[in-house]
Amino acid sequence: MSNLHAKSFAKAKKVIAGGVNSPVRAWKSVSGIPHFVRKAKGSRIYDISGKAYIDYVLSWGPMILGHAHPDVIAAIQHEAENGTSFGAPTDMETQMAKLISSAIPSMERIRMTSSGTEATMTAIRLARGFTGRKLIAKFDGCYHGHSDSLLTKAGSGLATLGIPDSPGVPRELAKLTLNLPYNDLAYLEKAFEKYGHQLAAVIVEPVAGNMGVVPPRDGFLKKLRKLTKRDGALLIFDEVITGFRFTYGGYQNLTGIKPDLTCLGKIIGGGMPVGAVGGKKEIMESLAPAGKIYQAGTLSGNPLAMRAGITTLNLLKSKNTSFSLLAEKTDQLCLDLEKLFLKKGLPVCINRAYSMFTIFFQDGPVFDFKTAQKSDTKLFGRFFHGMLQNGVWLAPSQYEAGFLSFSHSDSDIAKTVDACSKTLKNI
Repeated sequence: MSNLHAKSFAKAKKVIAGGVNSPVRAWKSVSGIPHFVRKAKGSRIYDISGKAYIDYVLSWGPMILGHAHPDVIAAIQHEAENGTSFGAPTDMETQMAKLISSAIPSMERIRMTSSGTEATMTAIRLARGFTGRKLIAKFDGCYHGHSDSLLTKAGSGLATLGIPDSPGVPRELAKLTLNLPYNDLAYLEKAFEKYGHQLAAVIVEPVAGNMGVVPPRDGFLKKLRKLTKRDGALLIFDEVITGFRFTYGGYQNLTGIKPDLTCLGKIIGGGMPVGAVGGKKEIMESLAPAGKIYQAGTLSGNPLAMRAGITTLNLLKSKNTSFSLLAEKTDQLCLDLEKLFLKKGLPVCINRAYSMFTIFFQDGPVFDFKTAQKSDTKLFGRFFHGMLQNGVWLAPSQYEAGFLSFSHSDSDIAKTVDACSKTLKNI
């Protein structure tokens, strides 16, 4: 079976840069040959050898209904008969926007994009154009797509201006990004004292999911809202992961904190490539053609993506009372896993937020990027491969989130716990 994946990977590397179309798929952080996938259904994903795995990646979060939901597949198939792209407006785009804005009231006006990266990129440009300011702030360990302004890391000292985190990002542009530690209220206040009136926007994952799952500490988001409002900076919630995952709406619905702009993706596309940015009317109307800030996309509002998204959101709306049950199932899984690690004597800290979780191989607590980086990544790699061998598909990186879907059954949870027990015997 491994030879089958090795052959596919070798072929891919001859025509695809690095053999993959998104870096984490290459499994570099866990070593080994990436498994190639043939299909997925419900809570299962199947590799090219036909082996089934209980899937906790779920295409990095979007498949909250489970893979290949029959209603979503039927909707896409039906819509495809009418054509796959028009480059012209459709009523479906309006319907989709209405569904989103009714679920997340802060999104008074919406612009669809084809990815979460496009949504965050648009939000940053919009914030700079609307405020007339250049400087933006982000938090260490929060990933907002691969656009130049957002690929920076922290330097030394208080609120050091960013340096490029990737070749190809000009140092001059990176200097316009302020890097702050997540969940640090004191640091946040000092940074705003120094830079607040220069900031166009602060962008944040309200629940971090790209350094592993790291929930916000009490008061962190409220303080961020207070400081941005005081100094005239826009607050951007990157809810690409959290949007429609915890409730029918955004994480902001659960906190009562209203950002100026919100970015969405993942779930709202029902597995199709979709993103969206939305917010206050007066800000959003600054976008062309109503305003002068330019943004465009040939495939934005693609009819297949809109139909998949509309179907998914309507299904989630009917399940709104079930989100709490999904969170309870996630809690139970994490508690059962914690007992196994405790019995084995291995240090772990399992962070969770509703239906998201991350197993950090360390004592914890994990509350920011620095503490997340204390994890034993080599031990995680061994655990990852053990779980894979025992039929459980986890993200191939210590610093990613795991997700549950409505298709994950109690039997799936029991089998996952059993797989963990078997894996720990060989670690």
